[in-house]
Amino acid sequence: MSESTKIKVESTKKLENSIKVAFASNDMQKINAHFGGAKEFYVYGVSKEGFQLEGIVKTDTSDLEGDDKTDFKVKALNGVNIMYCESIGGTAAAKVIRSGMHPMKVEQESQIEDVLKELVTMINTNPPPWIKRIMHVENSEDVRLARWAE
Repeated sequence: MSESTKIKVESTKKLENSIKVAFASNDMQKINAHFGGAKEFYVYGVSKEGFQLEGIVKTDTSDLEGDDKTDFKVKALNGVNIMYCESIGGTAAAKVIRSGMHPMKVEQESQIEDVLKELVTMINTNPPPWIKRIMHVENSEDVRLARWAE
């Protein structure tokens, strides 16, 4: 693989309070694989400091049948907080959610590196409460409760 096809790692130190994000990809660069058909997921740690590749999860399920394929993929991605894919079926999405992962379907083929940078920016600006919960970051103020304050 040439240097131009690799994603530049934004951090090389141990990331504190990071989230694990998996990408279903056929080429290591774009989110371009269906959850059920993905043979590999690229797992990144993402935090305020940046992101780094934590591993590649191989999920070739060509020798499995039906629900066993989905169950295998869900188990293989154990510990992942967010999973990005090109598409995912309803039954598979339900299993992913029950496992504690947040499935994210992209509307159009997206560059993994762009999504990683967007996640870092979001974490550093105004992450939603569910991201803060994953990262063990205290919510300083819940704006939804402000209207009840005296």
